[in-house]
Amino acid sequence: MQHNAPYPDYAGHRSCRAFAATALIGAGLLALAATAQAQPAPAPGVTLYGLMDASVEFLDKVNGVGRLNRMPSNTGMLPSRVGMRGSEDLGGGLRGVFTLEMGLAPDTGTSGQGGRLFGRQAFAGLAGPWGSLTLGRQYSMVYWSVIDADLIGPAVYAMGSLDPYVPNARADNAVAWRGTFGHWNLGAEYSFGRDTVNAGPSPVGTNCPGESGTDKQACRQWSALAKYDTPVWGVALGYDRQNGRTTSGPTDVVFGNLNSSDKHDSRASLGGYVKIAALGDTKVAGGLLRRDNDGDAVKPRSKLWYVGASYPVSPFITVEGQWLALRYDGVDDRDSSMLVARVVYSLSKRTAVYGQVGHIRNDRLAAVSVSGGAAGSNPAAGASQSGVNLGIRHTF
Repeated sequence: MQHNAPYPDYAGHRSCRAFAATALIGAGLLALAATAQAQPAPAPGVTLYGLMDASVEFLDKVNGVGRLNRMPSNTGMLPSRVGMRGSEDLGGGLRGVFTLEMGLAPDTGTSGQGGRLFGRQAFAGLAGPWGSLTLGRQYSMVYWSVIDADLIGPAVYAMGSLDPYVPNARADNAVAWRGTFGHWNLGAEYSFGRDTVNAGPSPVGTNCPGESGTDKQACRQWSALAKYDTPVWGVALGYDRQNGRTTSGPTDVVFGNLNSSDKHDSRASLGGYVKIAALGDTKVAGGLLRRDNDGDAVKPRSKLWYVGASYPVSPFITVEGQWLALRYDGVDDRDSSMLVARVVYSLSKRTAVYGQVGHIRNDRLAAVSVSGGAAGSNPAAGASQSGVNLGIRHTF
């Protein structure tokens, strides 16, 4: 799962706000640490976990005429990863927490997210009844806002084909807070420099490290979440705003043409779901992702609609489908629409095999690939494209 009206440029006020925010974060951490009791704590617990998802796919009309058979590197049904998470009881209801999670390309065994060691998540923080406060590389709140409404998720034929940022919505150098209070899940996140990886190695790398002493708004990013869940339905609202940075010349490139810190790329997400017990616990979900992108002079504003359903045929078989539509405001011949279907057969609680099919219809000037599995699969402009993906997934 962007709104771009620039704010007035009061440099002095921004500096004061930045200093105040930093001081507030430091004071908060000290106050939280002070709540810990000076008493022996249990040994810290560390969990090793992971997911390996390997598949093959078959695509037609690649570059207008060719067919492509390959093993996707980015994702099959779910992206592969290995991680460690842990917590330590500090007393007084306070815990120290951390997560280190790396992405893997199952076709080659290399690291994902542009070759980062822990590119999916890398953070440490404190947690208690008030929620968690964490620092490091972590998810944007717009990711959490779509996680239940987008039933197909970060699969090879999914929302990531139309907007690669949504399943990869993470930020470097980020401070984040999330808390659950009854049915409410609330969150906020702020990054001092959202992306240190250059575009090219990573599907969403933007070469925007930020943390600049001369351009304090360069590559800053923030996001917010408000989510309400009950046992049978839920709704979520999320927002994400990214700043660009001012480039120094023709060889200094920021992906997406956000070549000034006054330019922004913003996404607003609204989604929800409902579970229908009368139809065998069928889940129906959908939503809207609104984007305003200053870096795109041709099609700066868009809406991504999606709706899907998941039906458990038996305790072992689940059938899922989704329709997605990317529509640009005030621009003709650049829209795309997708249909996706999937069957999952669970061999056990941890192992499943699956088959997915996807079809995309592009308008005359659009050349979006149905597949988010790897680069190099786009059709010719105006061409439709279909794909089939078969794979196996194991969690541990």
